[in-house]
This record gives sequence, C-alpha cells and structure tokens, in this order.
Amino acid sequence: MSVDLVVVANRLPVDRVELAGGEPGWRTSPGGLVSALEPVLRENDGVWVGWPGGTDEELEPFETGGLRLIPVAMSEADINGYYEGMSNGTLWPLYHDLVAKPMFHREWWDSYQRVNRRFAAKVAEVAGENATVWVHDYQLQLVPAMLRELRPDLRIGFYLHIPFPPAELFQQLPWRRQILEGLLGADLVGFQLPEAAANFRRLVNHRVGHPTEGEDVILPDGRRVRASAYPISIDFEGYEELAKSPAVEARAKELREALGNPRKVFLGCDRLDYTKGILARLKAFGELMEDGHFDVEDAIFVQVAVPSREAVEEYITLRDELEMMVGRLNGDLGRIGQPAIHYMHSSYPREEMAALYRMADIMVVTPYRDGMNLVAKEYVATRINDDGALVLSEFAGAAEELRQAWLINPYDLNGMKAALLEAHQADDAELKRRMKAMRATVRTHDVAAWAKSFMADLESRQL
Repeated sequence: MSVDLVVVANRLPVDRVELAGGEPGWRTSPGGLVSALEPVLRENDGVWVGWPGGTDEELEPFETGGLRLIPVAMSEADINGYYEGMSNGTLWPLYHDLVAKPMFHREWWDSYQRVNRRFAAKVAEVAGENATVWVHDYQLQLVPAMLRELRPDLRIGFYLHIPFPPAELFQQLPWRRQILEGLLGADLVGFQLPEAAANFRRLVNHRVGHPTEGEDVILPDGRRVRASAYPISIDFEGYEELAKSPAVEARAKELREALGNPRKVFLGCDRLDYTKGILARLKAFGELMEDGHFDVEDAIFVQVAVPSREAVEEYITLRDELEMMVGRLNGDLGRIGQPAIHYMHSSYPREEMAALYRMADIMVVTPYRDGMNLVAKEYVATRINDDGALVLSEFAGAAEELRQAWLINPYDLNGMKAALLEAHQADDAELKRRMKAMRATVRTHDVAAWAKSFMADLESRQL
C-alpha cells in the first residue's frame, strides 16, 4: 500500500459492534474529528492509522464506511504504560494546569517511546513518496521526529487537541527536551490557541536553543517549523439539521415533560474528568437554591457524566464525590418526585445529546482548563430559535470565540453563582442578542474550515 495522505491518531475512528445476526463488525465513531477528516481522506484517497481497541490483536488493514483503516496493535502492558500511564497519568494533568498531580515514572516513558516508534514505523511503511502525514494529539508527540528520521521525504503536520502548558509547568517533565524535539519533527505544529503556540515557541527557544522568527522555529539545518493556532470546531450544519429534525424536537419535549416541565432547565454534559469542574458547578447551583433564589419548580439541573478511565483511582474518587454531592443536594433541596439534580453516569448517541441541548435553557460548561470544549459549540449550534444561555469558563478554549456567553472563573464560586443567576433571569431579547452572535461565529468557523485551513498551511510548507 502506498498513499498520499495518512492521518495518525491514538484510536481508529471506529467502534466494535455486533451486527445483525450476531456477526462482529465496525461502526464509525461519532465526533467532530471524524466528520472533519472524512472528506479530506476521501478527496486524497487517504488512510487512517490508529489503535482499534482491544489487546494483542494483529488486524489486517480494512475498510468500513468508505474509510481505509490501518490498525496498530497494543498489548495490555502498552495500554497500562503508554496510554493509562504516560498519556493520562503524566501528560494529561501536566497539560491541564496540574488540576491533578502528574506522576513521572520511567517505565511509562519507556512504553510511550516504544508505542510512538511503532506508530511511526507503520506510517513510514504505508505512506507514498512525498506523502502528507497529519499526526494527532498528546499520545503521539514523538511520532513526527521518529517519522522524519525514517522518511525525510514526507510533509508532516501535528495537531494538539488539548492545552499546551506554560514553561513553569512544562519544565517539570523529566523528558521535556525529548517531547519538544519530537514535535519539531513536524513542518507545522497546530494548537488550539495562540498562547499555546507561543508557549511552545518560547520553550523551544529556551530549552532546545533554536531561534524563532514570527511563528517559525528555525532549526540548525535551515528547516523551518511553523507553530500556530487553529481553533477546532464542530459540524455546525450537521448539528443544526439534527436539532430541526422532528424526532429530536419530539424527544426534547418528552425529556422536558419527564422532568416535570420546570420553568428553567440547567444542563451539564461532560466526560467524568477532574478538569471539567463538575463538582464546583453543582455546588454553586445548590447554594443558589439554599439561598432561596429558586426552588425545584423554578429550576433543576441535569448533569450527564460520560464514563471515563474508570479503572484510574482519581476518576473513581471523583465519581464517588460527585454521587455523594448529588445525593446530599437532592436530600436537602428536592421533593418527592422532584429531585433538584438529575444525574446520569452514561454516554448517549448524538441524537439524544441534540435533544438534551434543545431541552435545556442554560448550558453550564465550567472546566478548570480545556483545549477547546466542543460541547459549548454543539449547544450553540442546536439553538435554532436563537434562544438559550451559555455559562462558560474563561479557561475553555471556546471562550476566545464565544465572547457573548456568561464567562466565569470556575475557581470563583460567588462569581459562578452570579452568572448562573443572571443567565436564569435574562430576558428574551438579551438571550437572543447573545445567542445570535455566537451562532454566527460557530457557523462561520466550523470544523470543515478548521481542517481546510490546517491542510492548506501544511501543503504550503516548503520541504
């Protein structure tokens, strides 16, 4: 196999399913990244390289839903060291402002190098001469340099979907130089925000010693690496059409009735993760009720917490704390048949999420640190009547674009309470003014524009 475009990510864009008749099969994963890259792959007859899930399974390349997929196998030791360990126990908390304490284990680093090398070797094997390769996210930061060593003819792009930390945090990493040099194997390194790109250029200058010129890092051999911001987005039209569908409209009405038709519904939808600020938002909501600003007939809170990394101790603790808080608040503030907080520890298909967005009056997105947060943009896309309110953490990347949201500091509980109350009490004209502006922004800067912009800049880089 020899192809002109290779997309590389930790996971393949498919999930294992049981087909009719009990046969095993594959279903394309929901999500903005897949919908953004699918047309790019089709236009260029490209392939996607990634882990299919499971352990120790050497699968042959296969095609499903029109996507050509190249699996990379992992053992249980790989998953424990490279994925659960280095990626999620070290890099994830370090890159999210140390919301949890990162752990630094040499064995995890060894595993991370080994798996990154395996991905690079697979890409080098399938990429055609002078092909373009687009590597994604924090799990594969060593792949660009490893790949350049194997295949100097390739044009290589890298995109980081999570925040990139400032120097004072990044320099805690024992393998900081190796990570920076790994990323410098790319021709173009993309970040969510300009500040993240600036952090990277500054670190490269201080820690590796390469000079910078504008957005470029200049390497000793004269090669230039561009480090720039490309804020990711969503399939706006897809979410808007979904929100308009009779099935979603009917389901939104059904959900509202099941909640007892309260005057206002607050909604939170997050992966169950300590970076998302779920406990803080529920505490703020509970205090507003305790203070007498509203009761269960005026407002209720629906919190969807999608299961995540359930074997990791910090996540087990977070779930326990969250469920205890929900129980206490409902015991104190709810009535028989009318809980103040409806909590679901589950994942839902896109159609159900669209119905939840349509049903909710106020979307609450309060991460302590987030690369972008696409939930905020998805909510905006589904507000087809230009109604609804968004309360958004200023530490989410989306806050740079969605300036008409009620922006809050999630560490400031009183400030969060004030914003929730303002959003609850805002009149229709105020809501319409804010939502209309946010919808125009997300419609213009959708996920297709993001992918097109990155690919155009990557193709323009001189080899």
